[in-house]
Amino acid sequence: MNLWDDIVGQDDAVRVLKRAAAVTDVRDREMTHSWLITGPPGSGRSNLAYAFAADLLSPGERDAVVHRQVAARSHADLVRLTTEGVTITVAAAREAARKVNFAPSSGRYRVVVVEDADRMNEQAANALLKAIEEPPDQTVWILCAPSEADLLPTIRSRVRSLVLHVPSVEDVAQLLHNRDGVDLELARTAAREAQSHIGMARRLATDEAARERRAKTVDAVLRITSVGGAIRTAQTLVDVANEDAKSLGEEHLAEQEEQFLRQLGLTPGATVPRQLRGQLTQFKKSMKDRERRGVRDGVDRVLVDLLSVFRDALLVSIGRPDDLVNDAERDRITEFAEQLRAEGALAVLDALSTARERIEGNVPVLLAIEAALVTVAERRALAA
Repeated sequence: MNLWDDIVGQDDAVRVLKRAAAVTDVRDREMTHSWLITGPPGSGRSNLAYAFAADLLSPGERDAVVHRQVAARSHADLVRLTTEGVTITVAAAREAARKVNFAPSSGRYRVVVVEDADRMNEQAANALLKAIEEPPDQTVWILCAPSEADLLPTIRSRVRSLVLHVPSVEDVAQLLHNRDGVDLELARTAAREAQSHIGMARRLATDEAARERRAKTVDAVLRITSVGGAIRTAQTLVDVANEDAKSLGEEHLAEQEEQFLRQLGLTPGATVPRQLRGQLTQFKKSMKDRERRGVRDGVDRVLVDLLSVFRDALLVSIGRPDDLVNDAERDRITEFAEQLRAEGALAVLDALSTARERIEGNVPVLLAIEAALVTVAERRALAA
C-alpha cells in the first residue's frame, strides 16, 4: 500500500514533501518541522498530510506496513488532532501538545496531523503555538486548512506553507477508475458534479443513494416559481441534508468504531472487557459530537450543489454553456437562465453565499436557506 497513490493533480507539492521526507539530517533546509497544507475543500489536503506522515514514519523507504498503519490511523507515533464537534477544543489541543514531548517509539519522528486547523478557536491555537514554534527535532507538525488566512498570524509565521489547487475533473475521474474500479463515464460525471472534490466524487460514484439525493436537490430548486414554493423547497433541502449527514455518519461511525476497537486489541463484535468500557463510552460520545458537525456539513454540501446550479445558469446567460457542472439538466438550466438572466443568477449566488455565512454564524439553518430561496422566487417573478 502506498498513500501517495491517492494524491492527484498536486505534483509540485508531492515533489516537495517526498524530498523532505527523504532527508536524514534534521538540519537540512529541505526539511522543516512545522508545515501548513492549504487548498480548497476536496483538493486532498488531509490525504497529502497522511501520505507525508507515512513516509516520515517509515523506517525504510515508503514502508508498506507503515502506510497501512497510517491509513488505519493506528500507528503509535501518529497523533491526530481532529474536530470532535464544531471546533477543535482547547483540551484536545493541549493533549496533542503534551504528546509531542514523548520520543517516537519506532521511527525517526512523532508526527502530528491537524486535519481542520481552521476550526481551532483562538484559545486552542494559542495552546499549540509554543509546540509549533519550538518543536523537538523528532516531532513534525502538519496542519491542514482551506487558506493561510484561516489561522492566527502567529502560527502562519512559524510554518512552511504548501498551497494546493483544485484537481481537474479528468484527474479525479482517473483516480476513481483506477483505485475504486468505477466505470470511467460514471467517474467523470461524479467528478464534474462534485466539482473535483475527491471525497464527494468518490461518494457520488459509489453510492446510488447519494446520487439520488443530489439529483433531488437540483430538481427541487429548478422547480421554484413562488415564495410559497421557495419555503417548501427550503424544508425539502434541509431534510435532504439531514438524510445525507445521517447516511455519511453511519458509514463513518462503523469505520471509526472498528478502528477504535482494533486499537484496543479487540475484534469487532467481541465482548468489551469492563476496564475498557469507559473508553468505548467516551469514544461514542465524541462521535455524537462529530455527528452534530456532520449535519452542518451536510447542509453546506447542499448549498454547494445549489451554487453549482446558479453558476451554470450564469454561464449560460453570458454565452459560456460549454462547461456546466450539472450537464444532465442542461435543457432545464438553459430555460432557467433565460428567465433569470445574468443579473438574477448573480443575485441568487450572492444570496446563497450569504446563507452559508449566516449558518456558520449560527443562524437557524432553515431560516437562512428560506431567505436565499425566496430570492430565486423573486427573480423569477421579475422575469415573468
